[in-house]
Amino acid sequence: MSKMSTDPVRHALSGPTMGTRWSALFWAEPGFDVARIRSGLQAAVDEVDAQMSIWKTDSALMLLNRAPIGAAVPIPAMLEQVLQLGVAIGKASGGAFDMGVGDAVSAWGFGPGSASQDSIRAAMSARRVSAVEALAFGQGTVTKRTAIMLDLNGIAKGVGVDRLAESLSAFGVRDALVGIDGEMRAMGHRPDAQPWTVAVEKPDPDRRAPHSVLALTNCAVATSGDYRHFVTVDGRRLSHTIDPKRGAPLLQPPASVTVIAPSCAVADAWATALMVLGPAEGSALARKIGLEALFLLCDERDTVRARGVGNSFVHAA
Repeated sequence: MSKMSTDPVRHALSGPTMGTRWSALFWAEPGFDVARIRSGLQAAVDEVDAQMSIWKTDSALMLLNRAPIGAAVPIPAMLEQVLQLGVAIGKASGGAFDMGVGDAVSAWGFGPGSASQDSIRAAMSARRVSAVEALAFGQGTVTKRTAIMLDLNGIAKGVGVDRLAESLSAFGVRDALVGIDGEMRAMGHRPDAQPWTVAVEKPDPDRRAPHSVLALTNCAVATSGDYRHFVTVDGRRLSHTIDPKRGAPLLQPPASVTVIAPSCAVADAWATALMVLGPAEGSALARKIGLEALFLLCDERDTVRARGVGNSFVHAA
């Protein structure tokens, strides 16, 4: 009679979300109900998408965008928390992170529609009002003090990753690596008690290759870059990251910024903010507030230089 194995079984789950894929890697005892976990993980990211998507006209975010100025709009608790977090990081970054760039995102073709010259001119000529200025919070409600189009692309994937981690924890999984695209969150350790390893991608639009590798335990990492999602105008590649002051793509951004933080939503938002601030001002702010960050810079010959802030990036290639 053969002896049944009690060794933990490796599970690598994935599914669609936000135009890309979510993933979850963990080990569990034999007989673990993986189908129920997969369903729970999919439901978790579906909830984020249903609340925060600009691609779904009936999302809670888009309902808020269409609501009249001065109306106290009831919103789900998760969306309220994310908006409050976005406002807090907006203040801390001096406006570099701003959720109020939805008009510019759409105008430049980074939303559901195509780029429009008229919309681009309108976005660049309008008086820019930040989400910090525009939003007022009540008991489960948000009021827009002035006209604003909110966009959560700089934080929503991070929120989705955090929800994956929370969902796994609810199922009793304590050690896992979850992610959406390049936004990742490490829970506990690998089965051999070693940290989880996550690659920082080399900023190359033509192929995927690691630039450096991070060892993570109970923290999250997010990267914002200009080499995957961009538009080309007059032969010039423009980043999908919007400059909140101009209502237009960043002109000379870093190739990428990677941030380590306790939650993926925080890492995601700060990666966006530091892209906007650039390597000099961004590094200074990261150092001041104790944020771990890696700036990858490319010159005209595509030579990559790294500038790291914090111990995790001391040995970056």
